[in-house]
Amino acid sequence: MDAISTMLKSSTVNPRRRKQWLALVMALPSVSFLFFFMALPAVILLSYSVMTQSESGSIGLPLTLEHYHRLFTGDTYLGILYQTMFIAVATSLLSILMAYPLALTIIGGSKLMSRITIIVVVAPLMVSVIVRTYGWEILLSNGPQGGVNYLIHQLGFSTLLQLLNTKWAVIIASAHVFLPLLVLPLASSLARIKPGYLEAARMLGASSIVTFLRITVPLSLPGLMAGVTIVFTLTSASYITPAMIGGPNGMMLGVLLEQQVNTVYDWPMGAAIGFVMVAIALTGHICGNALTQRFSSTTSAVSRQPSQKIPAGDVA
Repeated sequence: MDAISTMLKSSTVNPRRRKQWLALVMALPSVSFLFFFMALPAVILLSYSVMTQSESGSIGLPLTLEHYHRLFTGDTYLGILYQTMFIAVATSLLSILMAYPLALTIIGGSKLMSRITIIVVVAPLMVSVIVRTYGWEILLSNGPQGGVNYLIHQLGFSTLLQLLNTKWAVIIASAHVFLPLLVLPLASSLARIKPGYLEAARMLGASSIVTFLRITVPLSLPGLMAGVTIVFTLTSASYITPAMIGGPNGMMLGVLLEQQVNTVYDWPMGAAIGFVMVAIALTGHICGNALTQRFSSTTSAVSRQPSQKIPAGDVA
């Protein structure tokens, strides 16, 4: 550090080179933190996943891919992997269906309605995930005392729904937990849409549904993709919600990882599951960022184009 300080103070150092050294020094703490608490544990996790655990519990050589083979070929493990992907995709789709009305209300509603909607969306973030999941456990309880089943019984139906301890309960609760993370970036993207585009579509005879599908959705795709990426990756890596209300029929990779480490004491298998979860999250982020950049560049190009007269037939 003394040598770097001397170099920065030296008058013979090129100003551009000095700025580069200053940027390096300022980034060193954050880079060190990311290396020791993110990159290094990921490398250790990967190394454990290809090692062998002896009968005494020690982990070491020889190297093997048996754990990945079991994960991708065993019916139980493969079923949980597929179920994790299904729950993550279904949660993302359900969140999209709920996010658009909320985001449009925040942007285009009255001041009172917009503020109320923002409070409704943001308020759950102030409550612990465990507390929210307990609330869904009460609402989705399979017996007549459950909130949903009690309402069904009061409406005169005799059949009770079996929602708790299923993948559908995990999807519903996960959508509630991660919905604000989609609504906020989507509302920010919707706020950037020029009102003239919507007015032009209505003047040319386009219905509200056509205007929404042909103009609002394409121009809001950058915010949508950013929010969906967050919802998908967090859902695929979630543990608390599936552990509390998923049960055996709603198990996900996070729960399977906890069982392998704390119940079976199979650390290499748990490391393999953890590395697959990291790979799923990274793949989701990479794909989401690529699509976001593509849609952002397309939207910027469209907004820079001069206004042109669009035939009514093309809009309709």
